[in-house]
Amino acid sequence: MPVYKDDGNGTFYVQCYYRDARGSKRHKTKRGFSSEVEAAVWESQFKSLNGGAMDMTFSEFVEVYASEVKPRIREHTWITKEYIINDKLVPFFGDMRMCDVRPIDVIRWQNELTEHRDADGKPWAPTYLRTVNNQLNAIFNHAERYYGLSDNPVRRVDKIGSKKGGEMQFWTKDEYLRFSEAVMDKPLSFHAFELLYWTGIRCGELLALTPSDFMLESSRLRINKSYQSLNC
Repeated sequence: MPVYKDDGNGTFYVQCYYRDARGSKRHKTKRGFSSEVEAAVWESQFKSLNGGAMDMTFSEFVEVYASEVKPRIREHTWITKEYIINDKLVPFFGDMRMCDVRPIDVIRWQNELTEHRDADGKPWAPTYLRTVNNQLNAIFNHAERYYGLSDNPVRRVDKIGSKKGGEMQFWTKDEYLRFSEAVMDKPLSFHAFELLYWTGIRCGELLALTPSDFMLESSRLRINKSYQSLNC
């Protein structure tokens, strides 16, 4: 990666070809150095970033991350990750170069999330905020571990949200029976709550049930899928 002098203004510049994290050949030029030594120092730092792989934008690196992580996890897990990445991370960091993201950028992004309110004036749940924060951290951890990112800016910032939700409250059997009597005139709701209470299935498993899952002859219920909503 040679250093050149710009005869027009007397400054120095560096230009090179390198391969990014996807293996694509790219051209890089950096101008405006006041001395040859300053240009050479920048050259050395650029080389230390795994041949310039972290010069790519966040959006570009997300494609690399997806190609390497998606085959290793369950499909519904990736769907959740993908939604968070596209809806909560890319709009803020998408055009920033990976090597340029600073802890202060992460703090500003976190502030946007914590200040968000929906149409009813409610913020996102603390557990959801922690999940989103963890996803950003996972992407930068991947870049640091496999592509030579010098420092993960997310790790240097306090996490937002909480990994534990609020205290759960449970109905006693008598409380549930009183409730079920109150909704008995609404067959759909009544049978849905009957399934939830007596079988212990999750809401997503309930919503995914189809007529073929009710095996009436053997008095069995097939639970082999789950419904997931991504409209967060």
